[in-house]
Amino acid sequence: GMKAPSIIRAIEDDLAAGKACVIQVVSTGESLLKRRLETMDPEDELVEGALTPRDYVLGYLEQAFPIHAQKLVEIDGNMVAEPLRDETGALVVSREALALRDAAMMELMTLAPIPSALDQILWAFGDEAVAEVTGRSIRPLKAEDGHLFIEKRAASSNSSETQAFMDGEKDILIFSDAGGTGRSYHAAQTAKNQKRRRHYLLEPGWRADAAIQGLGRTHRSAQVSAPFFRVCTSDVHGEKRFTSTIAKRLDQLGALTKGQRETGSQGMFREEDNLESPIARAALRGYFADLAAGRAEAMSYKSFTDWTALRLIDKDGVLLEELPPIQRFLNRVLALPIHMQNALFAEFMRRIADQTERARAAGTLDLGVETLRGEKIEQVSTEDLWTCPKSGAVTRIIGLEVTDPVHVLGAEEAISRNPDKLPMVNRASGRAALISARPMQMYDEDIVTLMRKVVRPNGSSYLEEARFTSSAWEDIERPEFAKLWDAEAASLPKTTTTKLYLLTGLLLPIWKDIPTTNERIYRVTPDGATAMIGRTLSEEGAAALRARFLVSNPQTAQEMLTAALGTTAPVDLGRGLTLTRRRVAGEMRLELCGVDRGMIDGLKAMGCFTEIIAFQLRVFLPHGDGIDTGSILARIVGQEASMTSEQAA
Repeated sequence: GMKAPSIIRAIEDDLAAGKACVIQVVSTGESLLKRRLETMDPEDELVEGALTPRDYVLGYLEQAFPIHAQKLVEIDGNMVAEPLRDETGALVVSREALALRDAAMMELMTLAPIPSALDQILWAFGDEAVAEVTGRSIRPLKAEDGHLFIEKRAASSNSSETQAFMDGEKDILIFSDAGGTGRSYHAAQTAKNQKRRRHYLLEPGWRADAAIQGLGRTHRSAQVSAPFFRVCTSDVHGEKRFTSTIAKRLDQLGALTKGQRETGSQGMFREEDNLESPIARAALRGYFADLAAGRAEAMSYKSFTDWTALRLIDKDGVLLEELPPIQRFLNRVLALPIHMQNALFAEFMRRIADQTERARAAGTLDLGVETLRGEKIEQVSTEDLWTCPKSGAVTRIIGLEVTDPVHVLGAEEAISRNPDKLPMVNRASGRAALISARPMQMYDEDIVTLMRKVVRPNGSSYLEEARFTSSAWEDIERPEFAKLWDAEAASLPKTTTTKLYLLTGLLLPIWKDIPTTNERIYRVTPDGATAMIGRTLSEEGAAALRARFLVSNPQTAQEMLTAALGTTAPVDLGRGLTLTRRRVAGEMRLELCGVDRGMIDGLKAMGCFTEIIAFQLRVFLPHGDGIDTGSILARIVGQEASMTSEQAA
């Protein structure tokens, strides 16, 4: 009901723009209205205060407010509160507590009544403009003079109201669960009212299937235009507890019915909206650690335990092994005053957003089945990786090249989109970047890593706090920053092409052999090819699978190279030489081992290079874009040109 004024203003704007509005609710207030009418005198006038559930809260205060005095007694060395009784055994009432309860009840009675959202919208626009499909048999309406009166409704009113909306006689429709089954409110090609629908999900309720069914009333086949969905929430952050629950259930529903979670939530909810996800649980554990250590900004640990009664540390000050579950934490937060709720939730949600953003950048965020989009998607290679001996089904590695235009923001727009980041310059390289003003806390089990996000014209990355403090990044004035940023942005290419490998076909029997560095699932339709679905692979992951299934005993130089790229085990090249994939200074290299002094000049002449690392001379095979590594390796193993006797030695 408190959201209704904002919804009414939004509906007025939509009507002025030529749209038709559909509002989805769960509660109608009919049972409350009937109870009020039963207790009222026939001569009494119906008022708005009678249409609010205020008496429920009054009854709760009257019966459950703790008004009895207590005393502290010591049991086994612990101080425990017990009810205080008089000489007759009756409970002693605390006058102070009684006064607090009466004051709370009096304040509640003086608050302005808040009728249901359904009634407020109906009164604001009038029943002649609003089609109500809720199944109510009676409803309160307002006369021109503002007085309320009761209107009885026929059982066939749902059908007539629906027809009035579809014929364009009414541009607003409100429906509840009773009106969300078997009816269509979409902009059908056969309907007179073909205005684009604005669908307000005012009350999602607790049933995910009912919420999805309701959303489907305005989104059907043979429609002139698709609806625009709007999920309505307040600025009370504790309400995220309820939107989180419906988001979780919608995701579960989509996973069960369609095999992909995004089908369930219809794209209305983000990963951050699910407060019960693994990422949220990891963020909560880190937040508990910060609360216990006094690093949280919203409140101190003592205030947190006083208000929520949640204990996080033992008597020695060590974080508990079994911390409160996230559901209990969320429910306790709902009992806090609004300003405390908002402060605590804002800090907690910021950590979830940081975790989610980091996981998305690392490619470890589980988003279910995604649709790969690009300006141009070209299938450049196809390899049969493995054939099932029983079914004959084939597992393939598909090489894709995705071309997209590069949208580079100007310096001023980049600053406006990143208000939490500071303009900085790296004095060593002369590059400009926007860097997080504060380090983000990334949690991995019990390990906390402080990271800074770095936004540059060509993309974003993350930098550990220790490396940031020791780097050459420093603050810069905005004019100099804009000059450096715009100069680099102007030099960037207009398009970018990304190489991507997709593992398709039969995957379950070999799932344990697939590299786990990137687990995203894509649906893609390459240009001029059929649609396919598969799991993404990096170039190193694809090489590892080739080495695992295609190369068991490498004989040719190309097979040796494939085997070396696919595993960290040394590959025998003959004559005492081995080729091993290493990671040096954060980049992948191919190292030749077993090289003696007489071979170095010959190998360098063939294209290899040397480097002194930790006081040792190491020989590497060049590898990367534009380098024919296979030909160099072929000359080394003697398959294209025989080596000289000195080289062979």
